[in-house]
Amino acid sequence: MHQPLPPPYFERHIFFCTNSREAGEACCAQHNAKDAQKYCKQAVKAAGLSGPGKVRVNGAGCLDRCAGGPVAVVYPEGVWYSYVDNDDIDEIVNSHLKNGQVVERLLLPAHVGK
Repeated sequence: MHQPLPPPYFERHIFFCTNSREAGEACCAQHNAKDAQKYCKQAVKAAGLSGPGKVRVNGAGCLDRCAGGPVAVVYPEGVWYSYVDNDDIDEIVNSHLKNGQVVERLLLPAHVGK
């Protein structure tokens, strides 16, 4: 018989692809992804959402969805976003990370890959 899993250390985790590719290949780094991740981290902290039991913001290597870049993914839901600017990041923070409501207009279509 399996023991129930303990509660997760973080309620939600958002990963921003910050990968940079050689020779001009499409990548999230071309879209200022590191700045977006930094901005999101500040917005999460300002909203009182950071820390254990809450939200963690991380940079990641290639998430293999380059054609939709820049991209971010929220777990545990596995919701993929493509964003354009800080207003989009604010909407993800306030709607999804804070209230659990997916931002439909920013969803990355399921068929978009490399």
